[in-house]
Amino acid sequence: MLEKEKEALAKRIAGEITLSSDPGKTMRKWREIFGISQTELAEYLGVSSSVISDYEGGRRKSPGASTIRKFVEALLEIDERRGGNVIKAFSKTLGSEFPTSAILDIREFALPVTVRDIVNAVKGEVAANIDLLDRPIYGYTVVDSIQAILEMSSEEFLKLYGWTTERALVFTKVTTGRSPMIAIRVQGLKPAVVVLHGVKKLDELAVKIAEKERVPLVVSKVETESELIMNLRKLVEKREKEL
Repeated sequence: MLEKEKEALAKRIAGEITLSSDPGKTMRKWREIFGISQTELAEYLGVSSSVISDYEGGRRKSPGASTIRKFVEALLEIDERRGGNVIKAFSKTLGSEFPTSAILDIREFALPVTVRDIVNAVKGEVAANIDLLDRPIYGYTVVDSIQAILEMSSEEFLKLYGWTTERALVFTKVTTGRSPMIAIRVQGLKPAVVVLHGVKKLDELAVKIAEKERVPLVVSKVETESELIMNLRKLVEKREKEL
């Protein structure tokens, strides 16, 4: 299934680990993107969990080409066994950086941030699942909600997830927040956090869906879209400087 996409994704992961100044952190990043525990990965590779932990913690020397290849193959094989959701999400992002005009900005983090970092960046108020603010995030997508409704099919909606669902979906031009949350519930793929910008009165159903799906829901108090995007980009730049 999706052999070309698998190959392209494998090359990206392997290349990123090889070129990273901290291969262990990059390995951990990709393991978490795939939602695979250290125990599950270790069992697949036939090693102890401490081996995975030592690599990720930098307590073992940088992995060689053979180890990286086995690591990447394991991620892809485990994902395929689960239905290939990460590989499928990747396949939807091939092509231009902005595959639809509804996407105002999309970025990936070299190192994860938390929901709390996103909340601070967008001057947000948490409307649901405040207990999940420490959840890691590996990217964000800023979406013009009106354009998304007008032009995006259900399949194109998947393009919002970029490289991973472990990201913030930020919807602008929102009135109540009901439509974005219904779309997320219908699609089945859940982001790590949803941010709503422009809300006049938050819909109770939007909050209930967020609670049911265990997706933190945040209302941004930033005044303009440009300021919103600028603040998120600053967060990316900050993480890149920490590499």
